[in-house]
Amino acid sequence: MKLPRIMLAAPASGSGKTLVTCGILQALVNRGYRVASFKCGPDYIDPMFHSRVIGTRSGNLDTFFTDYETTRFLFGRAASDADLSVIEGVMGYYDGLGGISRKASSSDVAEALEAPVVLVVNCRGMSMSVLPLIKGFLEFEESRNIRGVILNQMPASLYQDLKGQIEEQLPVKVLGYVPKAEELVLESRHLGLVLPGEIEQLKKKLNQMAELLEKTLDLDALIAMAREAGELSWRAPELPALSEGKGVRIGVAQDEAFCFTYRDNLQMLEDMGAELVPFSPLSDSRLPERLQGLILSGGYPELHAPALAENSSMREEIREAVKAGLPCIAECGGFLYLHRTLEGEDGKEYPMAGVLDARAFRTPKLSRFGYITLTARQDQLLLREGEQIRGHEFHYWESESCGEAMQAKKPLRKRSWSCVHGNSTLYAGFPHLFFYSNPEAAWNFLKKCEEQPC
Repeated sequence: MKLPRIMLAAPASGSGKTLVTCGILQALVNRGYRVASFKCGPDYIDPMFHSRVIGTRSGNLDTFFTDYETTRFLFGRAASDADLSVIEGVMGYYDGLGGISRKASSSDVAEALEAPVVLVVNCRGMSMSVLPLIKGFLEFEESRNIRGVILNQMPASLYQDLKGQIEEQLPVKVLGYVPKAEELVLESRHLGLVLPGEIEQLKKKLNQMAELLEKTLDLDALIAMAREAGELSWRAPELPALSEGKGVRIGVAQDEAFCFTYRDNLQMLEDMGAELVPFSPLSDSRLPERLQGLILSGGYPELHAPALAENSSMREEIREAVKAGLPCIAECGGFLYLHRTLEGEDGKEYPMAGVLDARAFRTPKLSRFGYITLTARQDQLLLREGEQIRGHEFHYWESESCGEAMQAKKPLRKRSWSCVHGNSTLYAGFPHLFFYSNPEAAWNFLKKCEEQPC
């Protein structure tokens, strides 16, 4: 298919690509385009911000989780209804696994998708030195996906002269500049935590950013560059599916406390025949009726610990259901919710569901962070002994009991650790899983759910 697409990447984290990406997305939406947005890597936060505040259909693209063909399928399926797709890179353009490989980097995703790339270069403290920086990125690999640059934090007085120098000496198009605009900078907290009352304020700020970029960027040239991307072909992976009329009802926690769920994971379950029923552990007093399975998503239970504790009827019902054998996947925040107690953001201890007789508490820094490959140490709900699935961890909270059912290993590194409470009906642990790295895990979950009376 002909799928107009563009990636916005950067030489390093902190270059301003997230703010520029959000501003461009808002400008395209304001122009009336149907826009799909994607984030390279495993992070839920930027896609959630894109969908909640800007209103774009958003998802993740990650070549650690999936091979090139599956990556193209996931992109193509989501992008096929859009006029234009914008992909935000992660970290530095070539930064990949273990800090020593370009595998799973933004450049790897761009190669998988044959996507034109615009490099957002932070010019703070630089003028002519920006030329050898750009030249190095252009010449580092042969694929030459970098077609354009945006000069961030660039004074208007220098822009035209530097643009001329860059385009005269380097095979790249300068698409504009972004002046220093501290009043429009998004707090990092806002990208991960958008409260209902803040949405209109954030929309106003992004519209101001979009208005600025309409003046300082050549958005028409960026759109033309996206349209020059070649046709993209892919093949949908073959997935097992329940017999027609044999669908299973799975409750999915979805509210301000439980909001980190890969869209592609849920789509896979639906493709296999599941009926997904959203519910709120914060505001609903009871679980939905006739559930045959349960997914407790990641999120921010620590920020909502008082309200979760107060909802005793939901805590008790989830405890009884899971202990009685209702198949349950509980990732990170959902895992914390299953503890006996949880330390809230305010430092106080709050009672939780009590499925696991352990305390969850805050730590001063990230306990574990990044990609992992999980290997089952025993037969359990999602995997048989020795089988693997890929995921990632990112959490400041810790548990007295992380589990022993799986072994987690960092890619290209020696570090490994035990994790996950797993038995025939339960997966509960910090790792966030990506089902397309092993669809059999999702299928095992559905087949176990199917055994439950409806």
